Amino acid sequence: MRGVRDGGSRRALPRVAVRQANLREHNLGLVLDLIVRAPRPPSRAEIATATGLTRATVSVLVDRLIAGHLVTELDPLPAQRAGRPAVPLVPTAGTVAGVGLEVNVDYLAVRVQDLTATQLAGRIETGDFRRSDPATVLHRLAELFAAVVQDRPVAAVCVAVPGLVDRVGGVLRLAPNLGWRDVDVAAVLTSHPALRAVGVRIDNEATLGARAEVEVRRDGGSFIYVSGEVGIGGALVQDGAVHSGRHGWSGEIGHTAVDPDGPPCACGSSGCLEQYAGKDALFAAAGLDQDLPVTALIEQVDGGDGRARVAVDTAARALGIALANAINLVDVDTVVLGGIYRPLAPLLTPGISAQLRRRVLSAPWRQVTLDPASAQEPAALHGASWAALSTVLDDPDGWLGLLPTD
Repeated sequence: MRGVRDGGSRRALPRVAVRQANLREHNLGLVLDLIVRAPRPPSRAEIATATGLTRATVSVLVDRLIAGHLVTELDPLPAQRAGRPAVPLVPTAGTVAGVGLEVNVDYLAVRVQDLTATQLAGRIETGDFRRSDPATVLHRLAELFAAVVQDRPVAAVCVAVPGLVDRVGGVLRLAPNLGWRDVDVAAVLTSHPALRAVGVRIDNEATLGARAEVEVRRDGGSFIYVSGEVGIGGALVQDGAVHSGRHGWSGEIGHTAVDPDGPPCACGSSGCLEQYAGKDALFAAAGLDQDLPVTALIEQVDGGDGRARVAVDTAARALGIALANAINLVDVDTVVLGGIYRPLAPLLTPGISAQLRRRVLSAPWRQVTLDPASAQEPAALHGASWAALSTVLDDPDGWLGLLPTD
């Protein structure tokens, strides 16, 4: 079975139709992709208009997808004029699944998603995985996969990890907050019986979180995505496409130095953004137990706790400095705040905005918008599920005739 494409490299915008007969499989994927991502169920005629394919060609392709249990027809719409009524098309629910797995500093997670974006099953198991043994943790993740997925048809698996993923070799080169280095995550997972026959791919958690945001927004927009957890990850989205760099290593905004003389970081440097705005740093500065939820910090600030207020303001200032540097480099108008920054957005926005006005060179002529993330948390897990399903969207022909009818 084919593995999953890099979670950050797949385009969110419709692909261009190809008319050559020997590329029918390409157009089959094009049609399925459009049906899956359409804001409302399209008809055959609307698909023909959107893709430039003939109606006859679209009908043949749609019929193949229906026969293969990847697409379902809804009841015809009332006719608005003479002619055949339009028949809306939707992805078939509950057939093939994409599985997202996530290793984070304080939890392991599994999400099983079908082509309708519905979660079929899932589980999150909390724990402290700082300085953990990779083999032990990944064996536990494989066991969670086996328990949650059971006998569902699985297209592929994508694993979200908090660190540098080598796009060429598929190896997790460094995850500072886990204490992992040069771990072949896919090889360890596929050594477990439950995953031996499944294509497994890994990607950075922030890259996959940005992909989840792209899937929710579906507007072809451009933005910087920044996600706060114990670590801080980022990603650049341009025209609806996530860019993860030549090696897949871009977006490590948490290790941007906001004060070279600041406290030491787990990455080996000092004064990194994570030391001011990561969850552990924030909670330590506020005098809160690191196991508490982010709502505890919000309650402390809202209750007038001065220490918590200073911690949030310090984090906002550091975020603003790092984001200003990024915006000066890549020229976008929107920053999306994910992870713990999503609920903290009302508290962080004034401080971040003040730094952006001061440090972004183009600030006098345009305003940078700060948006709380739209994707449901944990966003990286949702993005990983979509990345896993891309194996079906890219090559639906390989699934025709393999799926159950019920």
